[in-house]
Amino acid sequence: MKLRKVTAASAAVLALSLAATACGGNDDDSSSSGSGGGGKVKVGIKYDQPGLGLKKPDGSFAGFDVDVATYVAKELGYKPDQIEFVETKSADRENALARGDVKYIVATYSITDERKQKVDFAGPYLLAHQDLLVKKDSKISKGTDLNGKNLCSVTGSTSAQNVQKTIAPKANLKQVSSYSECIAGLQSGAVDAVTTDDSILAGFASQDQYKGKFKLAGLKLSNENYGIGVKKGDTATVDKINKALEKMVSDGSWQKAVDANFGPADYKTEPAPKIGQIVK
Repeated sequence: MKLRKVTAASAAVLALSLAATACGGNDDDSSSSGSGGGGKVKVGIKYDQPGLGLKKPDGSFAGFDVDVATYVAKELGYKPDQIEFVETKSADRENALARGDVKYIVATYSITDERKQKVDFAGPYLLAHQDLLVKKDSKISKGTDLNGKNLCSVTGSTSAQNVQKTIAPKANLKQVSSYSECIAGLQSGAVDAVTTDDSILAGFASQDQYKGKFKLAGLKLSNENYGIGVKKGDTATVDKINKALEKMVSDGSWQKAVDANFGPADYKTEPAPKIGQIVK
C-alpha cells in the first residue's frame, strides 16, 4: 500500500512537470509569430555586402538590411540580444525559409513572380535599380558609353548579361567571383565600370577606403523591389512585418538608416515604397 502511494505521488509530480514543460517557451523562437518573450528570433541576412548586410571582424553586423531587420524584430517583440543573424546566400534563401532555419530574410531579396511561388513577401522596403559604379572623374554617363570599355560583374550575373545583350553589346565583359574583385579592378583602372544593383554598389562605395573615389551613374537599368521573405503561408508574420515597415517610414527611422548606410556614396534612393506597391 505504501509503495502505491509513493508511486502515485511520483506520477503526480511527473504529470505536473510535463504540464509545465508543455506551457513553457522554447529558447529558439525562430518559428514563433508572436512576441519575443524570453526566446530568440533567427533572421537571414547577407554577411558580405557593405552598406547592406556585413559581418564585421569583431562579429557585429552593420548595413541597411541589418537596420531594417533589427527594427522589424523590435516591433515583433524582440530585443537586440534576442536576434540571431544567420547568413543566407542567394541560392539558399527559399530553402532556409522552407526548412524553418530563419523566421524572415532581409537580404537584397528582390520580389519576383517566380519567387512568390515559393515564399511570401512583406514590403517592399526599398526600390533599387541596376546601375553602374565608375570612378569619380569618369565620362561614362549612359549605357552606350560602355561599348569598347571594360565592364565587371560577378560570374553569371543577370546585370552583366542585361548590359551586354541590350545596353552595350560591344562592352568587354569581365566576370569574376565577387564584387570585391570588381571594385578592386575599378580602383586600379583594370575595369571602367562595375554593374549590379545600385544599393549594393553604393554600399561598397561607402566603405572608408573608397569614399570620394567612385560615383553611381544613375542609369536605372532595371527595377529591383526588395522585400522581406517569409515562409509560404505565414500571412500573420507578413502582416506584422508590413506594419513594422510602415512605422519605420513614418517615424523617420527608415530615412535615418538610408542616410547612415548609403550617404557617403551620394546614393539617391527612391522614396520609401508603399507596402504592396511593386514597380515593374
